[in-house]
Amino acid sequence: MISTMDMSLIKMISDHYYIKKDRIISKCEYRGRYFFDRFERVNALLSANVLREHASKKIIVAHDLITRNNKVENIVFDYNGFNTDRFWHRAQLILREEGFMNFTAYKTKTPGHLHLYIHKGHTALTEGYSLASKLSMMFASKMPVEWRVFPTMDMPRDFNILIVPYEVFQKERGSSWARHM
Repeated sequence: MISTMDMSLIKMISDHYYIKKDRIISKCEYRGRYFFDRFERVNALLSANVLREHASKKIIVAHDLITRNNKVENIVFDYNGFNTDRFWHRAQLILREEGFMNFTAYKTKTPGHLHLYIHKGHTALTEGYSLASKLSMMFASKMPVEWRVFPTMDMPRDFNILIVPYEVFQKERGSSWARHM
């Protein structure tokens, strides 16, 4: 189970959350594509009890990436490839080079998949979209594209959610690495 300290690094929006259901909740069309929603929004606080049930895999909980006033706290890469260590190594080199000091990779339910949270702070949504696509292009120039990046304009706003991670993979904090350069 992930510790509360490691969970607090994400800065999740906790005034609401989403629970995965076994049925389709809604269907919508966005930019010529159909999206089927299996997550039901719960307008209650994301409490420790809910997170504990999620950690014990009784329910699947997702959190929103976009605040009510169109701000983004994290840029997230949902890596679905085969070599997580190589992805982490290359990603941290690129992020350091671009000046990002705080980022954390979390393990998901599926072995070999990661969520790389780049802790950006209060960022306007349009700036978050452009930063996410810029970083994705930088990653794509160095390694095969085996990820999706969030927030994204390619999905409806309600689909910019991610399942709460289960365990920390690796984390990078501060500029302690800079003295070695």
